[in-house]
Amino acid sequence: MPALWLSLGLGLVAGLADYVGGVLLVRRSPSAKSLRYFVALGAGFMLAAALLEMVPEAVRINAKWAPLLVLLGYCGVHLLEHTLVPHFHFGEETHEHEFLSARTSYSVLLGLAAHTFFDGIAIGSGFALSHWLGWLIFVAVFLHKIPEGFTVASVMLAGGRGRQAALNSAMVLGATTVLGVLVINLEPKWVLAGLPLSAGVTIYVAATDLVPEVNREPGVRMALVFFLGVVVFFVARLLGPF
Repeated sequence: MPALWLSLGLGLVAGLADYVGGVLLVRRSPSAKSLRYFVALGAGFMLAAALLEMVPEAVRINAKWAPLLVLLGYCGVHLLEHTLVPHFHFGEETHEHEFLSARTSYSVLLGLAAHTFFDGIAIGSGFALSHWLGWLIFVAVFLHKIPEGFTVASVMLAGGRGRQAALNSAMVLGATTVLGVLVINLEPKWVLAGLPLSAGVTIYVAATDLVPEVNREPGVRMALVFFLGVVVFFVARLLGPF
């Protein structure tokens, strides 16, 4: 299958996972409790994939600027989350007093949309270079998508928005993921900047957004699931073409 259609198809799958997360929140599905394990598993897999695959590949294709662009991607998300977007965590928002206005909840949506746009950039960049790298990045992205959609829907409800607005917000995240994939496919040369930038964003999401959620859980179970994510990455790497 051509890389264009494969990357777009998998970008759509990843985007639909955002919507599934929103549906789980709106319908109060009992299975939503298991999402915290996706957070831990995804954090481990994402961190390993970013550091051991995305960054080295970015340096290979753009040795001069890749390290700076990785740092720029990381710092850009940090700046965004500490200026435009108030603090939030992956999971259900239970402190409704923290989200008093529509402006606040929509700013969280905008911040998460920036994340998901670079999720799409990462998937598109991976497939622009090789099917193997594309699949690996897709798995890393997919693992945190359902918790992401769950989170944005929860924030919208906590901000006084209705159920439809919560579902629409999850759909927006899915759409921006597909948009990111499309951008790279329309101009493949942008992979030179897109891969290192998305690597920096991925490192931030994994290490700064997801790992603290793992650390919030008492006991060792969540930490073990995090390490399982790293192990799953290494197993995938062993089964890969190189």
